[in-house]
Amino acid sequence: MTMIPTEFDLESEIVEATRKAVSELFSQHPGLFYYCALITSGEAHSPYLVAWSEEALAEAITAEENPNEAREELKWSYADSPYCFFGEEHFKGVNDLFSRRPDVSQKEYEIRLQAMERAIAKLDKEGLFGTGAARQRIVVNVEVMPPDLTNTERAIRLNSPEAIKEWLKEAAE
Repeated sequence: MTMIPTEFDLESEIVEATRKAVSELFSQHPGLFYYCALITSGEAHSPYLVAWSEEALAEAITAEENPNEAREELKWSYADSPYCFFGEEHFKGVNDLFSRRPDVSQKEYEIRLQAMERAIAKLDKEGLFGTGAARQRIVVNVEVMPPDLTNTERAIRLNSPEAIKEWLKEAAE
């Protein structure tokens, strides 16, 4: 009989997968990252990493006819990020644990999202996303797609008001 992974098991596996993926991202693509999030579906499937850096955004908008409009559309777009699904191989264990959890009821949905949020909070406390002024330049979050108000609630809990000021104006639900 297969044991059902606990909430702690989920959180621990998400921490390890995210730590590896973010460390690899920052190492392979040095730059000024301003957004880093775990994205999940409205059914709370296994998350994946997405991020944006100033350099990646500048490169993306130079190819567009209307750079100002493109900047506005792309800046917080998880799906358009060149780093969407970055390090997905690190999330195989997370996916396995999620597949062994119960079918997604409202309670299970909340358990999964709370595990993701606690994982990001733990990594933030460790300094994975930077410290001091560097940390204030990056929005970290756990987001559900399609977006809903809970994305904003998590962003507020995971970031200082200074860090999310721009995100709240431009991307919050």
